[in-house]
Amino acid sequence: MQGLIDQFGDILGKEYVLTQDQDKAPYLTDWRKRYVGKALAVLLPKTTIEVAKIVKLCAANHVSIVPQGGHTGFCGGATPDETGQQVILNLKRMNQIREIDSANQTITLEAGCILQAVQEKAAAQDFLFPLSLGAEGSCMIGGNLATNAGGTNVLRYGNTRDLCLGLEVVTAQGEVWNGMKGLRKDNTGYDLRDLFIGSEGTLGIITAAVMKLYPLPISQWTTLVASQDIASTIALLNLFQKRATSLLTGFEMMTQESLALNEKHFPQMANPLKGNPPFTILIELSDHESEEHVRKLLETILEEAFTAELISDAVIASNLSQANAFWHMREHITLAQAEEGANLKHDITIPLSSLDSFIQETDALMRKRYPGVRIINFGHLGDGNLHYNIAPPLGSDPKAFNLANEKAIHELVYSQVERCQGSISAEHGVGQLKLEGLRAHKGAVAHDLMKTLKRALDPQNILNPHKVVSI
Repeated sequence: MQGLIDQFGDILGKEYVLTQDQDKAPYLTDWRKRYVGKALAVLLPKTTIEVAKIVKLCAANHVSIVPQGGHTGFCGGATPDETGQQVILNLKRMNQIREIDSANQTITLEAGCILQAVQEKAAAQDFLFPLSLGAEGSCMIGGNLATNAGGTNVLRYGNTRDLCLGLEVVTAQGEVWNGMKGLRKDNTGYDLRDLFIGSEGTLGIITAAVMKLYPLPISQWTTLVASQDIASTIALLNLFQKRATSLLTGFEMMTQESLALNEKHFPQMANPLKGNPPFTILIELSDHESEEHVRKLLETILEEAFTAELISDAVIASNLSQANAFWHMREHITLAQAEEGANLKHDITIPLSSLDSFIQETDALMRKRYPGVRIINFGHLGDGNLHYNIAPPLGSDPKAFNLANEKAIHELVYSQVERCQGSISAEHGVGQLKLEGLRAHKGAVAHDLMKTLKRALDPQNILNPHKVVSI
């Protein structure tokens, strides 16, 4: 393989071909430390042309490629296998913002751009780039597109797919498809863009994109409210959607158990609501009128909610610092879980009409079968996306508990998801974590169509093999 390594060096420069164990190590383990692989080399291209040359070379030598961005995914989609024969193609050097088109309200950028840097660049020109994730300080746009990432603003602005107008993609044959027109309307046959978004690098390598921008809101108001049950919470969501319409940009749910875990590891993040309610809801309104306008609207809706007995307490953030503190409570739940130890994660979507029965029945089944188990349930309630995570009973060995019960717990949760006609992956993708159960979930026809697409676009199966769909 040394000859192949040398050819990689000829394309990229030897310093951008990592072959030493200590240099490759940061790229070989996924964010959750669940998957650890090996790689022939880690390649760091700077341009789309370099990516295309690398793919052509790999195709000629039947070497498979694992595309990688910030490596913040939860499903092992950017982690190589254990053969040591794959190459990792990390796009972090492809980090240029090529253009901000103010008239078209778009930003053209490369796949290796850090999400937070994109948000800041847009804001500097009085635009909002609305994609917002807990990992935004390290995740990259290419990975966001490859997984169709969601986040906290999906309720108003949609997933990453909804923000994308055009793509630049290197195919499995090393050809470059330039679909970077940035049009809102283009009905000229198949929508190739949508094939690649959410495909996790299995159909092509996204190297650049044209993304939507929005006018920067003039004011934002954030509140925490206490709810006693999910039925009341759904009614509260409906009330805000009816009264605030498009001004509603965030509606996040946190259970009593999830916030108790948060406070255990981050005492400064104690819930300011009275009585430690069963459900704490984080709500955000964004407006392009005055602060007074949105503040009055928020207060009016909350008054209606109190009158209808949908909520029992509310705290409105009085300044930006307090609003950020409310959001930090929500964002730190994942970090608190990491501090607590290994837990079983489920990134699921449930129709809002079935959410109450799903939580009540699944909670009851889980506690009956696994006494003492802790259900860390939180998520983007406005779009039905729950992070329904299971932590072992206090005093038990997390690794031993998970090893003994992981398969059964996943089956319990996913059978309940199927009962409610939901999805086993809302925003984290499939990767290798959910590969085994995907056929049963998608159905034979849908799964076989996916395999047909994979064979057609990547007949050698060199792009991220054994992720999303196996052929």
